[in-house]
Amino acid sequence: MANSYLLEVGVEEMPAHVVTPSIKQLHERVAKYLKEQRITFDSIREYATPRRMALLIEGLSDKQPDIDESVKGPAKKIAQDQDGNWTKAAIGFTRGQGATVDDIEFKDVKGTEYVFVEKHIAGKRVAEVLQGLPKVITSMNFPTLMKWGYNNLQFIRPIRWLVSLLNDEVVPFSILDVHAGRQTQGHRFLGHPVEIASAESYEQTLHDDFVIADQAQRKQLIKEQINKIINEYDWQIDWDADLLEEVNNLVEWPTAFAGSFDKKYLALPDAVLITSMKDNQRFFCVRDHDGKLLPHFISVRNGNTKFIENVIKGNERVLVPRLEDAQFFYEEDQKLSIDQYVERLKKVSFHDKISSMYDKMARTAVIAQILGKKLNLNDEELADLDRAVHIYKFDLTTQMVGEFAELQGIMGEIYAKLFGEKASVAAAIREHYMPISAEGDLPSTKIGTVLAIADKLDSIISFFATGMIPSGSNDPYALRRQAYGIVRMMAEQGWHLPLLDMQSEFADAIQKAGIETKFDYQKNAGQVREFFMDRLKQFFNAEKMRHDIVDAVTDTNQYDIVNILAAAKSINEQKDDDGFKDDIEALTRVLRIAKKGQGQDSNINSQLFQNPSEEKLFNAVNNVADDFSQEDMDKDLRSLRSLSSVITEYFDENMIMDKDEQIKNNRLAQLQEIANMTKELGNLDLLIVK
Repeated sequence: MANSYLLEVGVEEMPAHVVTPSIKQLHERVAKYLKEQRITFDSIREYATPRRMALLIEGLSDKQPDIDESVKGPAKKIAQDQDGNWTKAAIGFTRGQGATVDDIEFKDVKGTEYVFVEKHIAGKRVAEVLQGLPKVITSMNFPTLMKWGYNNLQFIRPIRWLVSLLNDEVVPFSILDVHAGRQTQGHRFLGHPVEIASAESYEQTLHDDFVIADQAQRKQLIKEQINKIINEYDWQIDWDADLLEEVNNLVEWPTAFAGSFDKKYLALPDAVLITSMKDNQRFFCVRDHDGKLLPHFISVRNGNTKFIENVIKGNERVLVPRLEDAQFFYEEDQKLSIDQYVERLKKVSFHDKISSMYDKMARTAVIAQILGKKLNLNDEELADLDRAVHIYKFDLTTQMVGEFAELQGIMGEIYAKLFGEKASVAAAIREHYMPISAEGDLPSTKIGTVLAIADKLDSIISFFATGMIPSGSNDPYALRRQAYGIVRMMAEQGWHLPLLDMQSEFADAIQKAGIETKFDYQKNAGQVREFFMDRLKQFFNAEKMRHDIVDAVTDTNQYDIVNILAAAKSINEQKDDDGFKDDIEALTRVLRIAKKGQGQDSNINSQLFQNPSEEKLFNAVNNVADDFSQEDMDKDLRSLRSLSSVITEYFDENMIMDKDEQIKNNRLAQLQEIANMTKELGNLDLLIVK
C-alpha cells in the first residue's frame, strides 16, 4: 500500500532569508534518513511560510524490506579451544548478533574456516521508522540559532507545534515538550488553531484558514496581484527576483497594494530612492514607460484587504522619514569636497592589524599603476586610473553611505560626477567593488577592471601577510570571493599578466613609494599562489571541466592566470584528437625521467651525441622552442605533441641513464628542456588518457 505522510514543524517567525534554505535542508535530511532506513517513496512536496516548514511525502512503502544476511565472525581456531569448547570470542560474537552458539555454522573462506550466523531481520513498519524524525529535525543547522526556556536545544526559532500524520493517523513523537499531533496554526491574525484530517488535506485546510503554504503558488499570486495594479495605473515595475523571494517569505496570505510619496523626493538619485524603499521597507519601485521613477510604490501585506486604506497610509508614513533623512544627507554631503572626504579616510580603519583606508588606497595606487603599465594603458587611461585610485574610497566618509552602507561605490560615482570628475573616473569608483557576489556582474570599463583587480589584490596580500588566511568555511573578509572575482575578470579581459608572481614587485614598488606597512608584504606569497589555484579550480568546476584536466593545469610553473585557463581549454579541445593518447604518454615519459636530472647542468653539448636520434630530437626541440609563445596555449600544446614520434625514437635508441656520467647528464638535459616547456601547460602526467 502506498502511504502519504505529513510532517510540519511550526515555529515563531523566521527571518525571510532563511525560509527557503531551511525547507530545502529539511527535505534533503528527511529524504536521506528514509533512504538510510530503506523506506521507499515516490515524491516529497515542500511547503514553507515564515511560521512553518512542512513536507508531504507521497508513495511511502508500508515497511522496511526484510533482510536475510550471513554474518561472518572469528576463525574457527579462535572460536573453539583445543577441546572443541566455545571460546569467549564465539560467545560474544553470537550474543552481539542476537543469536546463540547453537546458531553457528562454519564456512570455508579461502582455505580457512570461519564462524557464520544466518540472520533474518524483519523490516520495521513505516510508522515506527518515522518516529525517528526528531533527531533529523533537531540536527538541522542555521546561520543563527536560538535557545528558549531552560532547554539546551538550539534551533532557528522556538518550536511551537508539530504535525505528524501518516495518512489520517498521528505518528507520535516529541521535541522537548512539544508533542506531535494533527493540530496546526492558521494565519496569525485571520486564522485560528485547526486540525488536519489527513496528510493529503493539509494544503486545502490551511488555505481555508488564510495560509497559502505552497511557496510557488504564493509567489505567483503576488505577481498576479502586482501585475493587476501596474496594469490599472499603466506603470512599469522593477521586477527584483531577490526582493520578490524575500517578500514571499514574509507573508502567508499576501495582498498587494500601491502607495505614494511626495514627488519632491524624485530629485534624489534613483539608487537612493530604490535603496530606501527596497532594502528598508521591502517596497517595489515603479516607473513610467520612459523608465523614470514615479512617486509611488507597491508593497505586500500579510493579510486580506480589510482596512487596507489604513495599511497604505501607515506604509506611506513610515517611508517619509527615510526619504527625509536621505534628502538631508544628499544635500549635506555636497558641502564638502572629495579631497576633504579623502583626508577623513586617514581615521577610517581598513583593519587594525593592517592600516587605515587611506593607506590601503596608497598601496592600491602603486599596484594599479604597475598593472596599468603592463597592460599598455595609454596616457589618458593611466591618468584616469591614477585619479580614480587616489579617491575611490572617499564616499565611505559621506553621511549617505554612513546611513546606507549598501550604497558605497554607487554614491561614489554619483558624487564624483557632481564634483566634476570625469565619467570614466566616476564609473571606476563604482565598479571597483565588482563583482559583489561569486557570479555577479563584472566591471564594464577597462579602468574599473584594473582598479577592481588592484584593490582586491591588496586586500588578499595584506590579510595573508598578517596571517589572517581563510581556513575551512571561515572567510570573514570574503577573500575567496575577491580572488575568484580576479580570476573571472582576468578571464573576461584575456589579460596576460604573471599575476601570481608579482607580489615581490608590488612590495618593492610600495617601499620605494615611501608607504609604510606594519607587515611584510611578501610574507606567505606561496600561500597566496595556492589560494588563487583553488579559485581557478572553482572557476573550472563552474565550467564543468574534467577533474584530471583541472588537476593537470593547476600543477604548473605558470604564473599567468589566462594561460592556465587557456591550457585547460586547449587540452579539453584536443583530448579527443587521433594520437592524443600516444602524444601525452610520450611527453609524460619525458616528465618522469627528466625529474632525475633536476638541479644538474641544463646546458646541452651536441658533441656528446652518440646517435642520430639525439641530433634529431635536439633540432626538433629547438624548432618548437623558437616558436613557443607561452601565450597561445593551443599552438604550444600542438607543437609539443609534434615531438611525440621523435621522443619515441629517441627512447628506443638511447639509454638515458648511461654509465658515462657526461652522456647521462646530457641526455637528461635534453629531456629537461622538453619538460620545462611542457610544465608551462601543467603536469600532463595527471591526465587520464584512454
